[in-house]
Amino acid sequence: MTLTTTTPRLDAGWLLDLLDTRPRGHSLPGACYSDPAVHELDLRLIWQRQWIFVGSVAEVPEEGDFLSIDLGSASVVVLRDDDGRLQAFRNVCRHRGSRLVTESHGCVGNIVCGYHHWTYATDGRLLHAPQLPPTAERAALGLRTVHLREVAGLLFVCLAAEPPGDIEDVARVVAPYVAPHALDRTKVAAQTDLVEHGNWKLTMENNRECYHCDGHPELLCSFFPTWGLADHQVPERLRADHDRYLLAQVDLERRSEDLGLPYALVEDLGRPVGFRLHREPLDGAGESFSPDGTRLVGRLLGDLPDARLGRLGLHTQPNAWFHAQADHVVTFAALPVSVDRTLVRTTWLVHEDAVEGVDYDVASLTATWRATNEQDAAFVALTQAGVADPGYEPGPYSEAEEQVEAFVAWYDARIREEAAR
Repeated sequence: MTLTTTTPRLDAGWLLDLLDTRPRGHSLPGACYSDPAVHELDLRLIWQRQWIFVGSVAEVPEEGDFLSIDLGSASVVVLRDDDGRLQAFRNVCRHRGSRLVTESHGCVGNIVCGYHHWTYATDGRLLHAPQLPPTAERAALGLRTVHLREVAGLLFVCLAAEPPGDIEDVARVVAPYVAPHALDRTKVAAQTDLVEHGNWKLTMENNRECYHCDGHPELLCSFFPTWGLADHQVPERLRADHDRYLLAQVDLERRSEDLGLPYALVEDLGRPVGFRLHREPLDGAGESFSPDGTRLVGRLLGDLPDARLGRLGLHTQPNAWFHAQADHVVTFAALPVSVDRTLVRTTWLVHEDAVEGVDYDVASLTATWRATNEQDAAFVALTQAGVADPGYEPGPYSEAEEQVEAFVAWYDARIREEAAR
């Protein structure tokens, strides 16, 4: 074991012993969701060492545009420099450590520290430092860089000195699915930040199953009633709906083949950059997340000529999920705020030339996921209260929660892997 601290409970061995108590197919012990010491280890071993989704290129379209995110006590700025390149930096002044930007999004000519006015170019170079001794090595005082990887317009950062290398393998699989939606030709139509009263793992677990989807009436207008169920799990009363779903899948596959779009399910949730993606039909008109399934944006994305392309669903561990339709894309980033608080940032992307009030209405565009997010937040808060209760004992997952087990197994594996480094 290489990770040691002066505080015994911050030694990863304590967490490994806790994980050893979990039978496969059961939820995690309560301390994994409620103990501040576990949360500190999560930040250190997961959030500061894995690839984290932070946003899309549509959020930083012009030179000087930036977005910032906090990962525990660490903060990162992703910025498009004056040459149009995307860069990521620690959001820390090289002088006395002051935060450089405090907004989640903005645009700068240069990055100017508000404390003593040290000034950095958009490529991170130190340009100006009042009264700095002439002997100081200015070239060595540029902003500290952070690893950044774009995957078909989706932006991931990693704080580790040596990030997991498998993101290149994942990008080769994921990019052909996402690229036809042309995120580099989109704009942000809406963005919401919702703080769920729950540990980040509960937010992700809740997202990994639809066992609870009876609580999402708006979403169920778009999802088939048997979504996520294997054939043998379909209740007889829903057999006709399942048959309808299977026919829609065949139709979607034909449409996708005509357009040269990949659609097959790819699931590789155990690797460091665990992911799952699949193009699948939506109910109703099959075009978008509206009450009747019809498109929500008049102008389709990229060069897509067909609105009836269902949903490209993509999930990446540890913190993101995406829904790409022909008319718009929704991205979700889950970011830890504290042991029992998680920020869920939801962003709706539409064609860059789509006009609000003409091609789309923001209230209609966002209605389904605003409602669903609020409902999920309530489920997560109830679960957080329960797992922190002394009466909580880990229970078994249902057959419909196999992806929750996959996520928990991924978490277990990463903790063990990173603790041993």
